[in-house]
Amino acid sequence: MFHIVFDSMGAGLLSAAMDMDEALDGETILIKDDYSVGPLLDLFSESGRTERKKWWSLIRAEEKDSPAEESDGDSDSENLLKIVQRMEAEEFDQIWIWVAPNARDVCGYYWLIAQLQAFAGRIFVLHLNNLPFISDKGTVFYPVSLSEIPPREFIKAKRLVRPVTTAEFETDPDEWFRLASENKNLRLLEGGKKIIQQEDDYYDKSLLNFIQPVFQKIPRMMHQFLSKSNEKPNEFFLLWRLKQLVTSGAVEQQGETVRLFAKMTDQVNG
Repeated sequence: MFHIVFDSMGAGLLSAAMDMDEALDGETILIKDDYSVGPLLDLFSESGRTERKKWWSLIRAEEKDSPAEESDGDSDSENLLKIVQRMEAEEFDQIWIWVAPNARDVCGYYWLIAQLQAFAGRIFVLHLNNLPFISDKGTVFYPVSLSEIPPREFIKAKRLVRPVTTAEFETDPDEWFRLASENKNLRLLEGGKKIIQQEDDYYDKSLLNFIQPVFQKIPRMMHQFLSKSNEKPNEFFLLWRLKQLVTSGAVEQQGETVRLFAKMTDQVNG
């Protein structure tokens, strides 16, 4: 059994759940790239993947590591090819796709499903949308990522697994190609499995509302923004947008601190 997840912390929690329940035992595969951001056009070809790598290089120009396919180790495409080869060799192997209600997981699901039609009947999915779980404190909550779920709750969640239906194999790949053809770089989850796309500057005004007229540390400001956002945007995309605001003159930066440009204060407050 292959467990495919899109959340590195969630992958670790799922592995811990396997130690509690051997029925979950399998190989956990982490999809490293975040397909909720960046170009998707022609990603099943080398030229399309190259264009996406260039985009990530632009976004992460000042970062040492990249979350995309050019990161150290095997790429998502290489890992998926290995899984496909093993699925072809072992007719009883299965794939379980764990999808939490966030844009990264749902976009990753569409990327996968568009390449797995040949294994219909052996591909299973666990959609965790609007499903209640029990926290470590005993309270009921609705997670938006696998990393929020205690390991013991994965054991309960496995009861939700179901085969990807014939209808889904007919329509969901089309959704992937629709997203790719629209040629935008930002995708949001509107509900269920519905993904909408926005322009690059979608978060700019919201970011400005979190930047003060006095210098503040960028990590602290970003933490405040992410903690109050219901959409769980990609942090590296947000940092890139912050750099664009600095370049435009709306924000001033000194080292690892930023402040709202004085003339912008009244505009933002207004």
